[in-house]
Amino acid sequence: MQEIWTIQKLLNWTIDYFQSRDVPEARLSAELLLSGALNMKRLDLYLQFERILTTAELDRFREYVKRRAKYEPVQYILGEQNFMGLIFRVNPDVLIPRPETELLVEAVLNEISSRSSENLAVLDVGTGSGAIAISLAHFCRECRIIANDISSAALETARRNARLLSTENIQFIQCQATELPEHLTEKCDVIVSNPPYVPEKQYEELHPQVKNFEPAEALKGGPDGLDFYRSFIPVIPRILKRGGLVFLEIGFNQKEKIQDLLSDSGVKQLDFIQDYQKINRIVKVIL
Repeated sequence: MQEIWTIQKLLNWTIDYFQSRDVPEARLSAELLLSGALNMKRLDLYLQFERILTTAELDRFREYVKRRAKYEPVQYILGEQNFMGLIFRVNPDVLIPRPETELLVEAVLNEISSRSSENLAVLDVGTGSGAIAISLAHFCRECRIIANDISSAALETARRNARLLSTENIQFIQCQATELPEHLTEKCDVIVSNPPYVPEKQYEELHPQVKNFEPAEALKGGPDGLDFYRSFIPVIPRILKRGGLVFLEIGFNQKEKIQDLLSDSGVKQLDFIQDYQKINRIVKVIL
């Protein structure tokens, strides 16, 4: 006789199994995967504890569990991530948007709100899934958003997200960040970027759910994590209007080195914004 699995029984078993395999956030992973397999909200799992799963639902969930047990991120298994209250499609071609990067978007939106946003040109460098650029386009419909990436696969994902989220005020460009002066027809008012900034040694120590699945080129920033900043900072005056703003996400303990790099480039004003852990996470620059 086939064993009967209720939501409560399956959830408890999965949490125990994930914990035995050292899967990060075992309970959250189990809840998200089960709600995804059943196409319901997480809260509904607890409101329907005694519901019995069908064979098809069990088979689907079993495949999810197998993948998560190998440390594949939940976001790749389900194919989506919530960012700024919007649902973005994600896959191994793009970095999974992080909550701290929402602070980056919020900082830009706060600055835009104090200016006339009509026809404001905002450039997102290294857009990946398009999370930053599309969020800005969604919440600032008057702005003109430009998003670039070197990866054609990442841009395909970003374009799909732009279509799904009905953001038409956005343009995508495939090129290296240092090649942007040759691809832009005018200088921008704001530049924003969450570039690769993980030092090589730190990258090798990352958990397998990151190192084995997310694109290395979106994470690795060279020996000290600063390769992008060294190459891109000299380009900024060529693509940003005088008085324009730059918002860059940075890594742990990179404040002083970033400050030195930007000070040498002759910026007008330099500020740092901390994340929820009181770590300097964003550098704000006025040219």
